[in-house]
Order: sequence, then structure tokens, then C-alpha cells
Amino acid sequence: MNDSTGDNRLPERNAGEEVCRLVEQTKELQESASMLISRNSQEDASLRQRALALDSNIKMLRSFIDSSVKKGSLDPKNAEKLTEELSRARYTMSEGDAATYLPCKSHGSFLRMFLGPINVRANRKDVQLKVKEEYYSFRDRTAYMFLFFPLLLLVLRSQIWGGCFPALPVQLYQAWLLFLYTALGLRENILRVNGSDIRPW
Repeated sequence: MNDSTGDNRLPERNAGEEVCRLVEQTKELQESASMLISRNSQEDASLRQRALALDSNIKMLRSFIDSSVKKGSLDPKNAEKLTEELSRARYTMSEGDAATYLPCKSHGSFLRMFLGPINVRANRKDVQLKVKEEYYSFRDRTAYMFLFFPLLLLVLRSQIWGGCFPALPVQLYQAWLLFLYTALGLRENILRVNGSDIRPW
């Protein structure tokens, strides 16, 4: 009889040890994640400072070249080559991965009106591609609905409503159009902020 109670306590001990082990692993994982986030935020701050310093240096050098040309101390052809090189460097910074560390560009009044002053620029290329894929998926889905709703209204008008549109279905359709164009406009502007050359449709 004592053996059976001992056997019952053994799984309880194993379960208790397993719980303790999992709690310790959870604490270790939390500490590792916290350290990684801290290290990443420090590296982000360092990269942000370097990007801002480079951007500032490019602007200062460009104004120095312009003033040197005006003073006549620098050949205009040479200045044009130097300015072109600076423009390439600035473009590389503003359109590459380092762009996430520069102050955000103006998003335009449309995005500001709907989203406010938030940064909608994606940090990684894979995220930018996912945003673009989601935009195309949304556009394709809504294109079918764009055709379906008017056809449904026309069929209902001729079959059920006796040639006259009631106000409610038409207003629902107009509300849906408002949602559609607003959503497409927001998504297109977010894609443009992320460097896409997407054309509105």
C-alpha cells in the first residue's frame, strides 16, 4: 500500500521539477530577449547618429561647393562632378537600408490627414515587399467586388424594385466606394513612402 502512494508521488515530483525547469527556461529566455533588444536599440542609436552626421556633412559640403563656385575658387565643371557624386551618395543613403535611420520625409497631406504624424516606412526590404504584395492582393479582391456590386444593383432594380433604385442600397454602395478609394489611397501612399514607384489606378 505504501508503494502505491510512493508511485503516485513520483509523477507529482517529476511534474513539479518539470514546472521549475520550464519556469527557469522562461526566465532565461526573457533575459536573453531583453539583452538582445537592448543591444539592438544601442546599435540602432549608433547607426542613427552616423546617418544623421553623414547627411549633415553631405549638405554642408554641397553648400560649400556652391559658395566656392560663386566666389570663383572652384571650377564649375569640377563642381558639377563633385555635386553629382554627392547626389549619388545622398541617393544611396535616402533610398537604401540606411534611409530608416534618417528623419522621415513628409508623407503628404493625405497620409497625415488619416494616420497622423507616424512613421510608416518599413525598416526591412522583406516587409516592404509584403506591403506591396498585400496591396496588390487587396486591389485584385476589390476589383471583383467593384464589378459585382453595380451588376447586383442593376439586376435587383430590374427584377425586384421595378426599375427604381431605393436609397439605402445606393447609399451602401457609395459608402463602400468611399471605403475602397480611401483604403487604396492610403495603401498607395504608404507604398510611395517606402520607395515604390507604384502608379495609382
